[in-house]
Amino acid sequence: MTIKFKFNKYSRKFKQPLKTHHGLWEVREGIIIELMDERGKVGWGEIAPLSWFGSETLREAMDFCESLPGIITENLIFSIPMSLPACQFGFESAFTELQGNDKEIPKLENSGLLPTGKAALSGWEDLVNRGYKTLKWKIGVDSIDNELNWLQILASQMSEIQGLSLRLDANGGLNFSEGDRWLDICDRINLGDTSFKIEFLEQPLGVNELEGMLALTKGHLTPIALDESVATLTQINQCYQQGWRGIFVIKPAIVGSPKQLRKLYHSLGIDGVFSSVFETEIGQKASLKLAAELCQSNRAVGFGINHWFVDTD
Repeated sequence: MTIKFKFNKYSRKFKQPLKTHHGLWEVREGIIIELMDERGKVGWGEIAPLSWFGSETLREAMDFCESLPGIITENLIFSIPMSLPACQFGFESAFTELQGNDKEIPKLENSGLLPTGKAALSGWEDLVNRGYKTLKWKIGVDSIDNELNWLQILASQMSEIQGLSLRLDANGGLNFSEGDRWLDICDRINLGDTSFKIEFLEQPLGVNELEGMLALTKGHLTPIALDESVATLTQINQCYQQGWRGIFVIKPAIVGSPKQLRKLYHSLGIDGVFSSVFETEIGQKASLKLAAELCQSNRAVGFGINHWFVDTD
């Protein structure tokens, strides 16, 4: 089977720049690929690298696409090296669509992203009014004393909302003692007499501090989820082999081959939370299909494409 291949780079501006521990992110760049078979059927895919999160760079992805001929084969698609995980995802997703495996995506519960810092105290009600039951707040962007104070205010404000939960995402921005302080407060909130709970603390320590995060799990009730530490299939397997049995945040668009993810997910029995890397509708569609297929824990996914980018004609 021969397949015609085309690609185009895109650049989309966020409505609001994203502020994380890694810095300010204003523009999302990636690559849209088009595969066409002999019948004229087309499959679309997206390469959405996030190099500071563990994938290849956009330049490396562009170099790979530019190195390919206009006609490629199925064998080439499934032999893309693991050093190009975003490319693996984009090409395999496009090939899956080309094959006609275009099932409707079941409706999944989504989490709502709070504004960072003190703005979360007034920003959560709109999300709840829009139907979100799981909220996410990025921490480690202000002083720890301020953020812990705001967390306790948030918990008090949200305590009257039945079934509401909050995820805290540190993006690896805490040290061990800070992670311990956060988890102490989270445990206190989770042991309270309201239905509001902290679902988990996401990636409190750096990528190379798995031992510290394993130690934190032993001293606290509130779960920890790995994110940056498990950005790729290789990292997921490494962390599992080193003893991690907690939550894995999986970002399909950069994790690597969907085919290999399916195998690893089932063989390890992963407790997964599926999340976005702020890809476009094309990448999101393929990611959500994987989430619907694999996730059995009923945890809310972390997607929300309609609200991320400035509208374009």
